[in-house]
Amino acid sequence: MTELLPKTREALLQVATSTLSGALFRRGLRNMVMQDVRPMRPDGARLVGIAYTMRFIPSRDDKDAPGAPGRQPIQRQAMEECPPGHVLVVDARGDARAASAGDLFVGRLKARGCAGIVTDGGLRDTDGVHKVGLPAYCKQPSSPPSPVAHHPCDIGLPIACGGVAVYPGDIIVGDRDAVIVIPPGIVDEVAEEALATTLYDEFAEEEVARGRTLVGLFPNPGDEAKRDFEAWKKKRGIA
Repeated sequence: MTELLPKTREALLQVATSTLSGALFRRGLRNMVMQDVRPMRPDGARLVGIAYTMRFIPSRDDKDAPGAPGRQPIQRQAMEECPPGHVLVVDARGDARAASAGDLFVGRLKARGCAGIVTDGGLRDTDGVHKVGLPAYCKQPSSPPSPVAHHPCDIGLPIACGGVAVYPGDIIVGDRDAVIVIPPGIVDEVAEEALATTLYDEFAEEEVARGRTLVGLFPNPGDEAKRDFEAWKKKRGIA
């Protein structure tokens, strides 16, 4: 089972998905940012956790209409079995005609210590979800219940979400801009690099605000910028 080191988790909480995407791109990973998946509310908490997956297929009336026998309890099972510290990532095929979950399901995840929920479909009861306080990302709000469009099919298998392949155990990071997926085997080094990049970006932003040109500063720092950066860190007591 994937474990996220406290040091790595703390770093991921401090860096932007844009910075992480650059670190992944430099490692040849080009399609790791989910498309059309955004925070339910821009002022919501950042998201860091381990992927636990659930997949919907299209609903069918003999399986999902009111009173249809044998509707699978997989959706509720996911809410009860998603481990603490994990993110429930839902493959809704990019279809937001019906909700992937609502406030009670999200509340159950929060009560069990889960880290968040991500779907490329919709979420309903968004005022209630916001009140719960669990980081929640979706394509858009959607009021209809899930059986209108979705049939819960399986959990704990590789899925697609927002056009990105998500494997159970992947690391999920979300901020105001996007949700990004990081393979667990490289997450420690990616987090460390992204934290260092973030620190340099802070220095560069201050320099730009003072009137310094981008030439030799960003994105490819020259020797002078490197020396100035080291002096900037020393002045702030940063190793």
